[in-house]
Amino acid sequence: MTNVEGLEMNVVLWLRVSSIVSVLFAAGHTLGGRRAWSPLGETPVLAMMRSYRFDVEGVSRTYLDFYKGFGYCLTVSMLLQAIVLWQLCAIARTNPAMVRPIVGSFAVASIAGAILTWFFLFPVPAVFSAALSACLVVTFLAAR
Repeated sequence: MTNVEGLEMNVVLWLRVSSIVSVLFAAGHTLGGRRAWSPLGETPVLAMMRSYRFDVEGVSRTYLDFYKGFGYCLTVSMLLQAIVLWQLCAIARTNPAMVRPIVGSFAVASIAGAILTWFFLFPVPAVFSAALSACLVVTFLAAR
């Protein structure tokens, strides 16, 4: 195996790993949001989010509807990311440098997400964000 072939395989491998981490992150995110979940259990804030209704552009929603809706939208974005990372492997096999700008964009977004998750959420998603960020940075560096 030549250095170029080894580099291409490393990029493909790290793209696959990044994709799988993204799928696992999406699955955990979705499973965590399937029920009215709160790390503190039922609280007055959660009860108010569930009970306070208001009209928005002709539909009646609660704050919990918005919370869950944004969460599911985030899951869809994570799954799209996983699909795109997996599909980039086809390009990386023949020209790893061509995927570098795209992987770099995903890496920057993932690092920003990891920082936000660390400061505003809790450890489990922060660990997944950090793992995904690390995989994407390694992929970016390998795709020279």
